[in-house]
Amino acid sequence: MDHLITPHGGTLVNLLVDGDRAAEIHELSREWPSIDLGQRQLCDLELLLNGGLSPLIGFMGSAEFDSVCAEIRLTDGTFWPLPVTLDIDEAKAEELTVGEPVALRDAEGVMLAALTVEEIFRPDRRTEAAAVFGTGDPSRTGAARFLRRTPSFAVAGRLEGLQLPGHYDFGELRLTPMELRRKFARFGWRKVLAYQTHQTMHRAQQAETQHAAREAGASLLIHPVVGLNQPGDVDHYTRVRCYQEVLPQYPTFLARLNLLPLAVRGGGPREAMLHAIVHKNHGCTHFMVEQNGEGSVLEVIGAPGYGDAEAREVIAAHAEELKIEMVPAKNLVYAENRKRYISATELNADDRVLTMTGEDVRKRLADGREIPEWFSFPSVVRELRLRHPGRHSQGFTVFCTGLSGSGKSTIANGLRVKLLELGGRGVTLLDGDLVRKNLSSELGFSKEHRDLNIRRIGFVASEITRGGGVAICAPIAPYDSVRHEVREMVQPCGGFILVHVSTPLEICEQRDRKGMYAKARAGIIKEFTGISDPYEIPEDADVRIDTSRVTPDEAVREVMLHLEREGYISAAETE
Repeated sequence: MDHLITPHGGTLVNLLVDGDRAAEIHELSREWPSIDLGQRQLCDLELLLNGGLSPLIGFMGSAEFDSVCAEIRLTDGTFWPLPVTLDIDEAKAEELTVGEPVALRDAEGVMLAALTVEEIFRPDRRTEAAAVFGTGDPSRTGAARFLRRTPSFAVAGRLEGLQLPGHYDFGELRLTPMELRRKFARFGWRKVLAYQTHQTMHRAQQAETQHAAREAGASLLIHPVVGLNQPGDVDHYTRVRCYQEVLPQYPTFLARLNLLPLAVRGGGPREAMLHAIVHKNHGCTHFMVEQNGEGSVLEVIGAPGYGDAEAREVIAAHAEELKIEMVPAKNLVYAENRKRYISATELNADDRVLTMTGEDVRKRLADGREIPEWFSFPSVVRELRLRHPGRHSQGFTVFCTGLSGSGKSTIANGLRVKLLELGGRGVTLLDGDLVRKNLSSELGFSKEHRDLNIRRIGFVASEITRGGGVAICAPIAPYDSVRHEVREMVQPCGGFILVHVSTPLEICEQRDRKGMYAKARAGIIKEFTGISDPYEIPEDADVRIDTSRVTPDEAVREVMLHLEREGYISAAETE
């Protein structure tokens, strides 16, 4: 494999220990504290253990963190663009002891690695946000999400890996950097263009990648991100089946497919450099990243991340250290009269251009309209339709939010009855009071606990929706950020309709059968929404209903009419 590109830092790291040492660690770990890893942490751990993040041999400590943020280098001088830390909350930090080992486990409790604690520290999250996103301004979407959700502490130490995170799917497509390099060597591939994508490939992407590989004189590795999905993405099972349908469209032996367990940060140009290093460690000499049609990579929450031009500029500035070339994505358009995709720069006045956006595709899938063959391959469309039946067959969630006494529960109950009357789907009501009693009885009413309660509702609703049922939720849900989280949980599974029950506060107080508002006014109940704690009005509501102006039957009908307009139920069913 001497002809392949050298891994970053000179050596491809392998942190997996042999069987005897693994057995010893398993035996010793019975009394160790554990850290249960989240999805992003599992992705980072997998790439640390298998060498994808070479030359790192563990999660970073404070010196490495500060050096990377300030100097874009590890403390030994090796070029490195972004911090890779194991984030923990304060309670977990208090459980750990420097010098002692800790077990790293997946969500099912399987031990994946041992970490010997070298340091427990509190990273400067604003500095980290500035490094990752190019700004520490919490008003920017990516930075805001990062600052809001990232725990305050981090633990650093050297890793000993027992096994890679388990994947039951597509095992033959989950080659490690070393395994992929061996395959390249067998194929005789000296130049390899990696195409990093997290969306479905259609004809334009196939044409674009084939053209780019030929221009670079390289073979093509389709390297889709399957680590941390972005809201609105097609699930990776469907995407991978679609990629497999696209592969035969390339010339024989030009393209191969491998899955990349990468947690995309949604950052700025520094993230582009991290992507370059990961692809380089997998044996690639060139890489191209899927764009959003406007020259930017999509962030984790859907806003533009780093731009193609600025990424190429920063990678070119560090070309001697990165030694991998970023290939620009070209804007290919379909010329109907030529019956093929061409570069936008080749267009002339006689060309008739046909266009279709990702949103157009989603709408056509939802309402059952045809997706034209010039846009995508029929086999790909078949896979998408299997995963995305028309809205009349999808599950969905109706999420009612509003002040106590606004009429949420009344609307939710009426809607449940109407949908059950129609039949065809199971309907589950997740009323705020009932959820509090049966699912969140141990929680209090602090902001943290209220958010946790809403996340639980969102999780249950997403699973009901995924199964093709209807979830009707009726909590107060006063905070905009957690409502967005619920939307992000549910939308990959089916429909999400946010209903703001906008009944004025004075009307809600008049209806107060339990005397809660009076107790809040008297200071007996603390942090009561609408009195001593804010209710953030949802700007993204799909339906708004003021129950002081309409009857319960009229309110339910408004929601039903919206469901009919969006295609979840037929027009005849609302009569």
